[in-house]
Amino acid sequence: MTLGHTSGPSCDADHCITCGDDGVPMAVVEVDERRCLALCRDDEGGRHTVEIALVEPVTPGDRILVHAGTAIAALATAAEEAAA
Repeated sequence: MTLGHTSGPSCDADHCITCGDDGVPMAVVEVDERRCLALCRDDEGGRHTVEIALVEPVTPGDRILVHAGTAIAALATAAEEAAA
């Protein structure tokens, strides 16, 4: 790496930079803002309760990257998903 180089590891749709494990893309189904939780659906249809404090605000239809029950990155908003 050269001095002044600012790019480095980042969260993306397939990988968690914190521990090296894979993140799981999920769609937000319902949000409990008071408890910073969301009911989410993975691509296989499984439903999971996810902590969203790191990526809030989120709304139903948003796509997030989840690792160990915690949303670690926002992937797309509901509006972006509808436009795609």
